[in-house]
Amino acid sequence: MKQLATLEPREIRAMIRKGELVRPTAGMAKGYVQGNLAIVPKELAYDFLLFAQRNPKPCPILDVTDVGSAEPKLVAPGADLRFDIPKYRVYKNGALADEVTDIASYWRDDLVAFLLGCSFTFETALLSAGLPIRHIEQNCNVPMYITNIECVPAGAFHGKTVVSMRPMPANQVVRAVQITSRFPAVHGAPIHIGDPAAIGIKDITKPDFGDPVLINPGETPVFWACGVTPQAVAMTVKPELMITHAPGHMFICDIRDEELAAL
Repeated sequence: MKQLATLEPREIRAMIRKGELVRPTAGMAKGYVQGNLAIVPKELAYDFLLFAQRNPKPCPILDVTDVGSAEPKLVAPGADLRFDIPKYRVYKNGALADEVTDIASYWRDDLVAFLLGCSFTFETALLSAGLPIRHIEQNCNVPMYITNIECVPAGAFHGKTVVSMRPMPANQVVRAVQITSRFPAVHGAPIHIGDPAAIGIKDITKPDFGDPVLINPGETPVFWACGVTPQAVAMTVKPELMITHAPGHMFICDIRDEELAAL
């Protein structure tokens, strides 16, 4: 994992494209931005753009491709979103139809791809400040939960907000808020701290996406808005087709974390 942390994004993407790296991307290409993926047909693209604009905490936009293009020209020129993510999910009419390592067979000339900010991006800053990142420590995926927090509807899209959770020692929660607040383009500050039941999470040991992690005595669960929200929305709205990353399997951009820092 240490080697993957020091590689450049292009090197990581080359390994992914060759099928040599099929795993969650937390901790990879340390210091570079990671992004969530949502792909919809052109006829739904404006509605999704509006949905993201109205819900910037779970869906902060990093890049939008031209219709029919898989190249994220702003954040990784020359990359190909059909091949450069470790694992994808294909939703058809709201149901998970497939999970694949490339989407060449699903690509169409009418598709528009959105890259949304990912909280893996600010983990470098948290680690540099000495704060724990439990899913990296346990070498697993970050736990993610569907909450009772409604997104602001837009056109065809509506649904619940998804959050990612990182346990923090109680005396470091404020520091975690301060650090992540610097990165509004990748979810920014937490949207909830403490009692999971207050946001509709019945059992914190059973995430809806990702893996459960250990919460030690004296630690507080801290919840950030998550770019897996479009997948929960897809299951609610049931569009004819939506393609996403598999939770935790992100696109690694060529831009650095600090380029997105507000301060």
